[in-house]
Amino acid sequence: MDGDPSAVGRVGVLTIGTRGPNGPGEVLIKIRGGSESFLAWSSETLPKGMAVLIIESRGARAVNVVRWSEPPTAAVEFPD
Repeated sequence: MDGDPSAVGRVGVLTIGTRGPNGPGEVLIKIRGGSESFLAWSSETLPKGMAVLIIESRGARAVNVVRWSEPPTAAVEFPD
């Protein structure tokens, strides 16, 4: 798929929870020396604040994510 392959494999935090197959949320990831937001799609509903792993790029500014069970320390903590 077209998109941003540099986002794949990164861990981020959901700033807006996902609704599973009913709609995306939003994930904030540290990338390219800053933080960027992407639409986040998942197969299950995931709550705001959850650490997620980006597993696939869906195109411009949209990614597929899964629950991340062992988040790194401060690498995924973003201020509200």
